[in-house]
Amino acid sequence: MNASTVKQEVKNITDELISIRRYLHQNPELSFQEIKTSKYISELLNKWGIEHTSNVGGYGIIGILKGKNPDSKVIALRADMDALPIIEENNVKYCSVNDGVMHACGHDVHMTCLLGTIKLLSENRDWFNGSIKFIFQPAEETLPGGALKMIEDGVLENPKPDLIIGQHVFPELESGKVGVRSGPYMASTDELNLTISGRGGHGALPQTFDDTIHTAAELIHKIKEKVNEKAPTDYPTVLSFGKIVADGAYNIIPKEVIIKGTFRTFDENWRKIVHKIIKTIATEISAKHNTNCDVFINSGYPVLENDKQLAILFEKNAIEYLGEQNVEILDMRTTGEDFARFTQLIPGVFYRLGIANKKQGINSRLHSPTFNIDESSIEIGTGIMIWNTIMTSLDDSY
Repeated sequence: MNASTVKQEVKNITDELISIRRYLHQNPELSFQEIKTSKYISELLNKWGIEHTSNVGGYGIIGILKGKNPDSKVIALRADMDALPIIEENNVKYCSVNDGVMHACGHDVHMTCLLGTIKLLSENRDWFNGSIKFIFQPAEETLPGGALKMIEDGVLENPKPDLIIGQHVFPELESGKVGVRSGPYMASTDELNLTISGRGGHGALPQTFDDTIHTAAELIHKIKEKVNEKAPTDYPTVLSFGKIVADGAYNIIPKEVIIKGTFRTFDENWRKIVHKIIKTIATEISAKHNTNCDVFINSGYPVLENDKQLAILFEKNAIEYLGEQNVEILDMRTTGEDFARFTQLIPGVFYRLGIANKKQGINSRLHSPTFNIDESSIEIGTGIMIWNTIMTSLDDSY
């Protein structure tokens, strides 16, 4: 077995995989609602004679493929399943038929590549050492996330994986390329909810009301000022307030103002410090204006940190399979990903699959209504997932 063999085997099933991806793209489902998606995957696995367990952590699916020396090493492979509440604007025959729901983050591709990997590895169990634990995970897009739910349902037990591998599409890379980064790669994500309350009143009579609007303005300014002042310089920090709800009028000060925002960073200790800064300033500023500020921080996904050894190994394997010119080292990204729930508990690597084709106009951003892929990336994504899994299973250093 060599890379050429894998490439030929993947090429032989590429048309089938494209059909699978088109079906999944056409039938997207929102987080924790992946009923038909789960059923479709289960039916394919049954058709291929692959044992699996459904309804894990919601509509998740898990299973085991045993190779040579099945008790020696367990590698987990994960693909997310859910779509987004977006109205698709692509003019393609496989456009979403679920009104207002779209696979705009490539989870249809992730599932397809994992299905292709499962199919070929199940037919060629002498290719890999140990066991492969495959994970189809629901609800990556919605807090608290499907990864946490699956972990609570025991996805990392019986057997416990030694490591986990995840793949995600990346429109910044052309089809045929992949990318990876060692160490912290994707940010923690927290949702900030501040509710300021006080006596509302007539804007002409300041002695009769508590200025919730002024409180909100000063809060936003002071929090951003303090966080920017204290922020470490060796990794990114992003604090943004995207929504203010103040149901007043020209001459009416509302009794309540709601502020919503997000905080993202790459260090869990600094993350805790910022939470404290926000709460302290909220208390101080609201007291100054005789208002009250309730702070609720919805702690989202943790920092996604790629295991250094696994990232280096992936880079090596990808160069062998695709050529050095098609493997890139990525920058940190301030978006979040609940694959980080897994990498908090076991070593993991999360890499990117190029799906763009600028000559064909396929380069829309993730989460956009025109997001699409160059379908040649499905062959690449399946092949690199298989090859990296095989070579990682045979590597004695991990």
